[in-house]
Amino acid sequence: MEGIFQSYSESDRQIIEKAFTLAQKAHQGQNRLTGEPYISHPLAVAQYLAGLKLDVSTIAAALLHDTIEDTLVTDEDIKKEFGPTIAFLVQGATKLKNIEYSPTNILKKSHEEHLDTLKKMLFAMAQDLRVILIKLADRLHNMETLSVHGPEDQKRIATDTLEIYAPIASRLGMGELKGQLEDLAFPYVLPTEYKWLKKKVKDRYSNVAQYIGRIKPIIERHLVNAGINVISIDTRAKRLYSLYQKLLTKDMDLSKIHDIVAMRIIVPDIKSCYEALGALHAHYKPFPGLIKDYIAMPKPNGYRSLHTTIFCERGKIVEIQIRTPEMHEHNEKGIAAHWAYTEGGKRNIQAKSEDLKWINQLKDFLKDAKSSESFSDLKIDFFKNRIFVLTPKGDVEDLPEGATPIDFAYAIHTDLGHALRGARVNGKMVPIDYNLKNGDVVEIVKGKELKPSRDWLNVVKTTEARRRIRGWFLLAQKGK
Repeated sequence: MEGIFQSYSESDRQIIEKAFTLAQKAHQGQNRLTGEPYISHPLAVAQYLAGLKLDVSTIAAALLHDTIEDTLVTDEDIKKEFGPTIAFLVQGATKLKNIEYSPTNILKKSHEEHLDTLKKMLFAMAQDLRVILIKLADRLHNMETLSVHGPEDQKRIATDTLEIYAPIASRLGMGELKGQLEDLAFPYVLPTEYKWLKKKVKDRYSNVAQYIGRIKPIIERHLVNAGINVISIDTRAKRLYSLYQKLLTKDMDLSKIHDIVAMRIIVPDIKSCYEALGALHAHYKPFPGLIKDYIAMPKPNGYRSLHTTIFCERGKIVEIQIRTPEMHEHNEKGIAAHWAYTEGGKRNIQAKSEDLKWINQLKDFLKDAKSSESFSDLKIDFFKNRIFVLTPKGDVEDLPEGATPIDFAYAIHTDLGHALRGARVNGKMVPIDYNLKNGDVVEIVKGKELKPSRDWLNVVKTTEARRRIRGWFLLAQKGK
């Protein structure tokens, strides 16, 4: 029990050791499908979370997360030995076990049953985000050993991972975990596309990486000469599934993708980020339309960085990302960074689900969700790719990809939606069924009276907007 747990204080290591001993004893004689002793699984989950430097309660709960379900250990046993916090986390993780969904699995679990299990998972997440962090780490290790399952289970588990777990990791800002889950699921969900893409990009990855390795000292020299303190410069290869998703929007043409391998520059502070951007543009022309300021305007999940795509040495196109160490940690670990353990105790920052607007919206959705609610509504509203659009005052609204000005209006206020008569996007009038894009500035043109149209129900993308429109007509009908 040394190694990765060594960074924890002596008192915390004693709790971790105690949890490991109980889990090892409880799982004695149990083996995984891989043939390994079962304890190897909770240990791997705990080690992953310790790598994120999560607090001791999360680590202990990770070691114990399968004991209530699979052994004679009870909830009361854990509460007695470890206290209410760790018992709550273990109980929460236990409730999330066996959540499954896929179109091919409909006979095993109805939409109603599946919605009920999703409610359990997402309500547990809303109560304490550490529960879902344990579940995500559990899913990661299960994906790493997916090859021991039969083809049907492989497809089901991998589809689940792509449709639910990777999007949750993304919404929690855990970019590294999201990428790992997607790439592990990709070959099982889309095997033909996976093989094609892996073969297609093999040489491309290598060539671009070699080129960036050659230009790295030149870039560093330009920055140092400009008086910028460079902490590090490294490369980031775009993950396969992410690359595949981008290719779908680019006619499957690899030559249109400029960030197959990107250069990542870490500098000490925000001021240095902008100075580095200026220094690069002083030497290289930026590619039109591909300068993105996610520092001034972070992504909805908290991602912050400057991105620029430049015509670099010998005219080759290269994407460069510029950020501080703190931004990089958050971009990789997301919400998990808020529980990061430091020598001598936890940080003062505690991630609260109330701070994440989408989790509050998720609670409301689930409270009202009936058995007839389709799983697709839930995916669109909370798990689909997100965009962020701005009000004229610069406030950010987080919406699903494909959202319209009507969705935007209802996201701000019910009456604004009801009064909508038109919309300006980036200063120009657009149809109200216009598909909004990242960074659009949206101004709603209001009428004198509140009068939504039934036709809007065929246009809107969010369940929230659809409900509010239907609600207006129900009230209007009752008032007659």
